[in-house]
Amino acid sequence: MINPLSSPLLADLYEYTMLQSYIEHGLEETAVFEFFVRRLPPGRNFMVAAGLEQALGFLENLAFSAEELDWLSQRFPPHVIHYLKNFHFTGDVHAMREGTLFFPNEPIVRVTAPLPQAQLVESRLMNLLNFETLIATKAARSVLTAPDKLLVDFGMRRAHGAEAGLLAARASYLAGFAGTATVLAGMLYDIPVFGTMAHSFIQAHDDEAVAFEHFARSHPNNTILLIDTYDTEAAASKVVSLGAKLREQGITVKAVRIDSGDLAEHARQVRRILDDGGLKEITIFASGNLDEYQLHALLASAAPIDGFGIGTALDTSSDAPSLDCAYKLQEYAGRPRRKRSEGKATWPGRKQVYRNYTTDGQMVGDVLALEEHDAHPGEALIHPVMRAGRRVEPQLPIMALRQQVLTAYTHLPEALRGLEIGPAYRVEVSSALQKLAGQVDRSDL
Repeated sequence: MINPLSSPLLADLYEYTMLQSYIEHGLEETAVFEFFVRRLPPGRNFMVAAGLEQALGFLENLAFSAEELDWLSQRFPPHVIHYLKNFHFTGDVHAMREGTLFFPNEPIVRVTAPLPQAQLVESRLMNLLNFETLIATKAARSVLTAPDKLLVDFGMRRAHGAEAGLLAARASYLAGFAGTATVLAGMLYDIPVFGTMAHSFIQAHDDEAVAFEHFARSHPNNTILLIDTYDTEAAASKVVSLGAKLREQGITVKAVRIDSGDLAEHARQVRRILDDGGLKEITIFASGNLDEYQLHALLASAAPIDGFGIGTALDTSSDAPSLDCAYKLQEYAGRPRRKRSEGKATWPGRKQVYRNYTTDGQMVGDVLALEEHDAHPGEALIHPVMRAGRRVEPQLPIMALRQQVLTAYTHLPEALRGLEIGPAYRVEVSSALQKLAGQVDRSDL
């Protein structure tokens, strides 16, 4: 059976029509494509590169099944099917490391391969890199807004499909979230999994306090009680009354969760009730259509909330649900190429990005330069990650990638960390790259 998420048919039709034309007209020399974002999404000061792991996995395992070839044979001539029969990606990939903070027009992935190969993989590569980068960038805003709070991805049930829910869990953890409620993401990506209880469990009981006790006995090491099914403050008082009884059984309530209403006011009242009842160790976890703006408001009001579940707004990036990203040909057959369309012009050639820092480690500006004979001071951000269709180094554990992202935030200028639009980060285009663009413009290409 075809796995739809790894099938090479998960592509736009024009990838195949172009592949046919390329091989029929001998256009099979080496091509260089770069994936980049043209402009920052609304409200964003930077982006977080994500999705490289899934992109490399797709390239490394790309092959056609007999069933897929049979379907294609009804639509394309035999010589195309023959070309695809033993198809494997044999190219090279250079990329920014996952979690790198980046800015418009900086390539985060470069693919170098025979033109039909590099073209065929366009749709799925864009699909993976676009989505995870979008969600990681959204998640970063909550992490920077509430750096000392427990943040958990709650969005799978309202994500745009199963894969979106899984990849959003991965991207948000990469960006600094503590974990996810999505169980399969925990297994696939080694992400911590968090869970509480449902309103239905409370409603299935005739007595709310009995429901709390039953849940605590079932989960003595992770007792988190949902207290807003009926009356939030009354439920908090029931938790206090139940606390002593549970302690006698060796059970400690870990946290209470509030999912509706005026979260700040409820949290203040619940905190008072718990503290007066001698349960100062119980933390308060809030959820319910939250985003980074609401987090900021809750923290500004000094609401005594220790953690947040963020769902729909995160997994759909609701305020900025798309990236203006592109995967464009920058070199073919050893010659630089450039798209000159109005508003969509590209910089030709294979490129490198150099990042510079102040003496105290703050990012101060990048240089977009040619890869060869155009070196600049600073940290080179683009590295080889695949040679001849195989990874050049083992995959880093996601926890290590996450730590790199958290470290990267400390290098971000303070003015770019908040929710307000800060001053534009400086990305300089090298004189050599500008000169090359002019030469391409004056050529017949």
